Amino acid sequence: MPSGPTGRPATIYDVAARAKLSIATVSRVLQGTGPVSAKARERVDQAAQELNYVPLRAARSLAVQRHEAHGLVLPDLAGPFYGDLLMGYERWAGEQGQSVVITVTHGNPDPRRTVMDLAGRVDGIVVHGNALDLPTVQGLRKAGVPVVLIAHPPVTGCDSVRSESAASAEQLTTRLLDHGRDSLLFVGDPASSYDVSERYAGYAKAHELRGLQVPKPVRVPLTEDAGRTVAEKMLQATTRSPRGARGASGRPDGLVCANDELALAALTAFAAGGVGVPGEIVVTGWDDVMAARYVSPGLTTVRQPMAELGRVAAERLHERVTGVRTRARNDVLATELVLRDSCGTSPGDAQQ
Repeated sequence: MPSGPTGRPATIYDVAARAKLSIATVSRVLQGTGPVSAKARERVDQAAQELNYVPLRAARSLAVQRHEAHGLVLPDLAGPFYGDLLMGYERWAGEQGQSVVITVTHGNPDPRRTVMDLAGRVDGIVVHGNALDLPTVQGLRKAGVPVVLIAHPPVTGCDSVRSESAASAEQLTTRLLDHGRDSLLFVGDPASSYDVSERYAGYAKAHELRGLQVPKPVRVPLTEDAGRTVAEKMLQATTRSPRGARGASGRPDGLVCANDELALAALTAFAAGGVGVPGEIVVTGWDDVMAARYVSPGLTTVRQPMAELGRVAAERLHERVTGVRTRARNDVLATELVLRDSCGTSPGDAQQ
């Protein structure tokens, strides 16, 4: 939806009029050239945000050739998840002759300005998870920029692509409870992303269906360091858990980790501390990264189609940019429980 006064996309002249500043001053602020006062910068930023201003070079019409480029906005690039996602995305985009411009928002003091500028150099933007806040996403849409969201709840006017999480997390937790692991901890912060919140919801539902109190999550970032720290703190515990009759020295008898990085680091720390997995404690992860199948014991996890997430997101954006489809579409890709030795296996369990 254009935001200019006559129903067209907002221009630098509209921003100048709203901010009550000269075109030259507004241009210096937007281009980051020349000295400007903090007050002037604040007025320009506010006006640009209110008008959902995108630099003029992003304007599209029948007379303007497309950039043949996609913008991919990620919160970070650390960890194996993003490598697989990028591989799937770039492979499909490359086959269609599209280049990919990647922007990372972690540590960026003004991600909104960066992304609105990116919108001027690409035909559309894909946003992963919480890389951008909701007002910025909505601002892109109001400025007429095609937007696809990955691992994010649906937003009006935007396509979304995500993996199923809640049902698989419930299935995994149910299996652990059915095999006598009644003192489980969820490791990961549900507030950190939509996907993690769904995984915790499935974990919670499995407890609720058995009339069990739902343990609070261990709110940590999804990193190896955090997984190692959680495990080391458990190794140092000296008191028995109120519900953990199975766990020695106050340890729970299972960790349901929100991703494989947390789980693999915990496995390593337990091995170093002399705690047997799965004998004394079970550990599960999420994603099924390559290392999950080669560690000992093999990591039980939920296989997420990471490369497929990237491929589908690239395809959906291409459809919107080229006009093949005008209505928003929400795709949910299937996940798969993968049983390995870290959760203990029964004779009938299939290991992968």
